[in-house]
Amino acid sequence: MIRVLLADDEVMIRAGVRAILASAGDLEVVAEAGDGHEAVDLAQRHRPDVCLLDIRMPRLDGLRAAAELRRTCPQSALMMLTTFSEDEYIAAALGSGVAGFVLKSGDPQELLAGVRAVHGGGAYLSPTVAQRVIAHLDTGALSRRTDARARTAVLTPREREVLGLVGAGLSNADIAARLHVVEGTVKTYVSQVLARLDMRNRVQAAILAHEAGLVPAAGDARVTGDAGDRA
Repeated sequence: MIRVLLADDEVMIRAGVRAILASAGDLEVVAEAGDGHEAVDLAQRHRPDVCLLDIRMPRLDGLRAAAELRRTCPQSALMMLTTFSEDEYIAAALGSGVAGFVLKSGDPQELLAGVRAVHGGGAYLSPTVAQRVIAHLDTGALSRRTDARARTAVLTPREREVLGLVGAGLSNADIAARLHVVEGTVKTYVSQVLARLDMRNRVQAAILAHEAGLVPAAGDARVTGDAGDRA
């Protein structure tokens, strides 16, 4: 069971997200917070596997709460709930240790996939979020695609495949199942990719994968069996 802390100052949003998570069967909301300070306090008490944070909250917003959680609860994966109007917040969080971003108005399956992915050590950007972040960082989409492809050209075909699956939000375990290799091999590939691209984390790698057009279509990214159901 994946233990989740949910933080959002809107009661109706919390109720809706809680219902979606409860419907999955393998996810459990162990604590709820209405602001960032409360989220930090509850996370220290409950030690959840995943902290799902609204970006805009009173007293302490999601980005500052995430920074505090990285310091006090390093074992908890961090994921953000966002809206279309918050592109600049997403861009600011890319290097802060946040592993995932999903839209409040998005497909519930994206929320479930995201929580499972970050819990498994992966990064997850819902497709809409990824495209908006790319557009926000630079409106020159064509030049970014060209630059991204040039950067990833140094990778081997297998490394580019792994990078694309990271961009699709798959965890190391799911990538291993997809490629029919052991998880340790995937960890080695991911480390090599990050080092060769001079990147700090999987979220940055996921953005580059989207820019370079390496992310497989949603159906193609899924693996078979239980691992695929968690992707």
